[in-house]
Amino acid sequence: MKFVSRIKTPVVSDVLSFAVILLLLSVKEAESRKRRVLESFEYNAINCRAHTASLTDFGGVGDGKTSNTKAFQDAITHLSQYAADGGAQLVVPAGKWLTGSFSLTSHFTLFLHKDAVLLASQDLKEWPTLKSLPSYGRGRDAPAGRYSSLIFGTNLTDVIVTGDNGTIDGQGAYWWQQFKKGKLKYTRPYLIEIMYSDTIQISNLTLLNSPSWNVHPVYSSNILIQGITIIAPVTSPNTDGINPDSCTNTKIEDCYIVSGDDCVAVKSGWDEYGIAYGMPTKQLIIRRLTCISPYSATIALGSEMSGGIQDVRAEDITAIHTESGIRIKTAVGRGGYVKDIYVKRMTMHTMKWVFWMTGNYGSHADKNYDPNALPVIQGINYRDMVAENVSMAARLEGISGDPFKEICISNVTIGMAAKAKKVPWTCTDIEGITSGVSPRPCDLLPDQGPERISQCDFPPEGIPIDSVQVKKCTYSMHYM
Repeated sequence: MKFVSRIKTPVVSDVLSFAVILLLLSVKEAESRKRRVLESFEYNAINCRAHTASLTDFGGVGDGKTSNTKAFQDAITHLSQYAADGGAQLVVPAGKWLTGSFSLTSHFTLFLHKDAVLLASQDLKEWPTLKSLPSYGRGRDAPAGRYSSLIFGTNLTDVIVTGDNGTIDGQGAYWWQQFKKGKLKYTRPYLIEIMYSDTIQISNLTLLNSPSWNVHPVYSSNILIQGITIIAPVTSPNTDGINPDSCTNTKIEDCYIVSGDDCVAVKSGWDEYGIAYGMPTKQLIIRRLTCISPYSATIALGSEMSGGIQDVRAEDITAIHTESGIRIKTAVGRGGYVKDIYVKRMTMHTMKWVFWMTGNYGSHADKNYDPNALPVIQGINYRDMVAENVSMAARLEGISGDPFKEICISNVTIGMAAKAKKVPWTCTDIEGITSGVSPRPCDLLPDQGPERISQCDFPPEGIPIDSVQVKKCTYSMHYM
C-alpha cells in the first residue's frame, strides 16, 4: 500500500496532452513515410511524362510464375486516359514478370528497371493472332497470319519502350523447336513490333532469345533505336536483330547484336504484295553497330525489298565472325529498288564475304509473283574499310539483262585468310568503279587510281532524325 501511495495519479489534462503529442508524432511519422523515396531514376527520352504508375499497382506479381498479361493490359488501359494530360509512364520494377502479348498506347512510356525481366509466356492462349502484313501477303513462317508480338503497338503517336538496361527474354527455344518441326500454323511472334505509328523510341534494353525477329518497326516514321543489346544462339532460326520495314526517318545506333540471322535487316515488302503496297524504307542511319552472326549478314538490304529501299547511311560498324559485311538480297519478281546506299568506316574480323550482292535470292511469297518485275540496284557506295581473316573478298551477282549499277568501292583493305579462295572476287552483271582497294577487284570494277580515293562518300546533307533532341527525364517512386 505504501508503494502504491507514492505513485502520482495523472490528472485528466495530462492524459489528453500526452495523447495529442502521440497523435502528432504518429501523423508526422506517417507523412515522413509517404515522402520516403522508394527509388529514383533518370533516363533520356524524346518526351517525359506527367504521370507514373507501377505494374504492382495493377496486381503485377514478379515471381516468374504468375501471368501478368492482364496486369499489363489493365495498367496501360488505365494510363491511356492521361494521353492528353502530359502522358503516362508504366514502371516495371525489379523481378521476373511472366507475360503474354500486350499492346501499348499513345503518349506512353514503358520503363524497365535494371533488375526487371519480362519473360515471354509459353501459353499460346496468351498470344493473339493477327492478319498477315499487307506488304507481305502471308506470314513469314506459314501461309496463315502471325502471332502478335510480345510488346505490340499500332496506330500510335509518341511511344517509348526503354529502361535502365532491363531485360526482355522471349524464351524462344519452344518456338524454334516448333518451327523446325513444321508445327506452327502462324508466324512466330517478335519481341517488339510497332506499326502504323509516328515518333517511336526503343532504347537501353537487353533482348534475349526472341522467338523470331527482335525489333520490328513497320509502316512507321521518326524512329529512334539506341543502346540495345540483342543476344540469341547463333543457330537460332530467323532471330534477326533490328528490322526497319517500310519506315521513314530512322536512326539505329550504339547497338550490340549476337544472333542467328542478320543483325540489321532493312525491308519493305515481298514480291507482288510489296510492289502493290509501295511503301519504301528511306532515310535510315545506322551507327556504331557491333555484330556477331556466323551464318548471316551484319547489314542486309532485302530480301523483302519490293517497296523500295533508299538513302541508307551506315558508319562505324564492327563485324566479328559474321558471314558477310554488307549483303544485298533480291531476285527476279521482287521489283522495287535498292539505291543510294552509303557505308563507311567498317572493321571486320573473320568473315566469309566482305561484300555480297545477289539477284538470285529465290524465296517467294507464292507463285503469283510477276517474272517481269525486275529490281533496280544502283548507287551502292562503300569506303574506308578494313577486314582480316576473310575467305572471299566479294561475291557480286547481278541479274542477266538487269545489271546492278553505280557500285563504288574506295579505300578498302582486305586481309585474306590462310585458306582463302584462290579468286578473291567474283563478279557478274554489275557495273561500277573502285579506288585503292586490295586485293585487286574484278575487271567489272576498274581501279580509278589513288587520286579518286575520296569518291563513294556520304551526302553532305543530314536527315531529319539526326536533329531530334532527347530530354533528361527524372522520376521518383515513393511509398504510399
